[in-house]
Amino acid sequence: MVDDENGGKLDRELSELLQELRVALPGVQVLFAFLLTIPFAQRFTIVSGAQKTAYFIAFLSTGAATALLIAPSAYHRIQWRRRDKEQMLRISTKFTLVGLALLTVAMASTIFVVTDVLYDTAWAVLTAVVTGLVFVLFWFALPTGRRLMDRS
Repeated sequence: MVDDENGGKLDRELSELLQELRVALPGVQVLFAFLLTIPFAQRFTIVSGAQKTAYFIAFLSTGAATALLIAPSAYHRIQWRRRDKEQMLRISTKFTLVGLALLTVAMASTIFVVTDVLYDTAWAVLTAVVTGLVFVLFWFALPTGRRLMDRS
């Protein structure tokens, strides 16, 4: 009976994780598609070195975030019926958290590039830093703080 209860809990947790990823992935894919088109735009030839570097960081981190956020689905499919759900959940959670961290970098970098093209570098840096802090606050700091409070 304990195995059934634990198995049911693991099934729910895995289902919740995969549902969460279904929410995150479309946005990551749209960002990646957007970033794929930028180098082919006429104005891309006149961007500064800092803008190109920030674009490349955004592009690579979006690609890596996509890989990590899709990895739990692939892991689940390959390990299907192998009675390895607890380990699969642990690894998939790590993939997801690192993927979200990379997505934070990608979003801040993308916002830097767009803001730097529209305004100037000082505004771009400020906007990118504030954006990164907002993502870190809502995606990591608040949930971690709540988790720590629940432990005490």
